Amino acid sequence: MRPVRSSTASWLAASFAAVMVSGSLVAAQSAPDGENGRYTMTPIPEGVLRLDTRTGTMSTCTRNGTGWACYAVPDERAAFDAEIGRLQAEVEKLKGQLAAGPTVSGKIEEPLPKSDPLKKAEPKAAEGERKIEIPLPSDQDLDRVMSFLEKAWRRLIDMANRVQKDVSGKI
Repeated sequence: MRPVRSSTASWLAASFAAVMVSGSLVAAQSAPDGENGRYTMTPIPEGVLRLDTRTGTMSTCTRNGTGWACYAVPDERAAFDAEIGRLQAEVEKLKGQLAAGPTVSGKIEEPLPKSDPLKKAEPKAAEGERKIEIPLPSDQDLDRVMSFLEKAWRRLIDMANRVQKDVSGKI
């Protein structure tokens, strides 16, 4: 004959078994891919922000009509690293070209000028001491200018007199 168990003992055994089963389920859910805590989830207004602690990639997960969907967040660091790599390769290429020396294509028949032909030459010491002479107008040139100014003055006075007569005659 079997010994009779108390209801308390059977209740404790059932509770222990339930805790063990639920504990193993929780452990199985929190450890995806056999790792403990690979993803870290942070709630955001649009859904959840997911960080993959193994690779460092971030994704935004949102709930749509068919279920949850996660989209990778653009990684600016990867773009910067790619640009830095491209620039470093270009610098190395240019250093190689510079080390190879200048390349001249074609043959030049005439030697290159040593100075700019359009640039005015600096005055020499003896030329720097010379005086600048400005030619003055002759008496004939002065007479022509005075004649022109007299004619222009007379025409201006005549025009002013005509305007005054026209205005005074109409009023």
